[in-house]
Amino acid sequence: MTQTFDMNSFSLNGKIALITGASYGIGFSLATGFAKAGATIVFNDINQNLVNKGIEAYKEIGITAHGYVCDVTDEKAVQTMIQDIEKNIGAVDILVNNAGIIKRVPMHEMNVEDFRKVIDIDLNAPFIMAKAVIPSMIKKRQGKIINICSMMSELGRETVSAYAAAKGGLKMLTKNIASEYGHHNIQCNGIGPGYIETIQTAPLREKQADGSRHPFDQFIVSRTPANRWRCADDLMGPAVFLASDASNFVNGHILYVDGGILAYIGKQPE
Repeated sequence: MTQTFDMNSFSLNGKIALITGASYGIGFSLATGFAKAGATIVFNDINQNLVNKGIEAYKEIGITAHGYVCDVTDEKAVQTMIQDIEKNIGAVDILVNNAGIIKRVPMHEMNVEDFRKVIDIDLNAPFIMAKAVIPSMIKKRQGKIINICSMMSELGRETVSAYAAAKGGLKMLTKNIASEYGHHNIQCNGIGPGYIETIQTAPLREKQADGSRHPFDQFIVSRTPANRWRCADDLMGPAVFLASDASNFVNGHILYVDGGILAYIGKQPE
């Protein structure tokens, strides 16, 4: 079947996008991109203080966002939030499972409670959130679910056993949602961000006393063909694509926005 491509397929006009943990950081950037593409923005966070800060941050850049307090690991709370959103705003067209944590501890020193907490937030919560929105997506015969995966969905690294296990599981959950609900015209894909310039990572990018790069900064740049860290805006275009009708035949895919790290073996030692 031949179709004429329409640039309007990238538009999110009339769509309701729910981004978890989007008071700041990656979630905030994704929501900003969605809003610029025409979507109505809904987000949640773990407490009212963060939600209030998020609403104000969106307001400062001209976005009216709807904020909810919700623990995404609590299935009853999630179901209540989705019901409230559907009643007061409308059915969710786009779900982004962004909320997540990381605990950097050598595996043999890590408490099992901390391991379980990372799994609960980074893997179980996306299952709970997707489960809550899929019934309405089935009724409408359309929906987009985007899971924020990681390069740790593919690679291991010291001190991130729980995070890597969760993000590897999230990659496979993404593929299974696509497999199970694709016939309902629901697309589930993932985004795997590279290392991002944030306030938190700023100390790792500061010049040393002798003018050289911080060792971790040098490591990341040397492993990245793009020769830089990722900035928040680098995720907006890929996210809008996966949330829009332009990606209607893209399903079960993990789009790594990493500057080429996963494709690169690294420089040969001199």
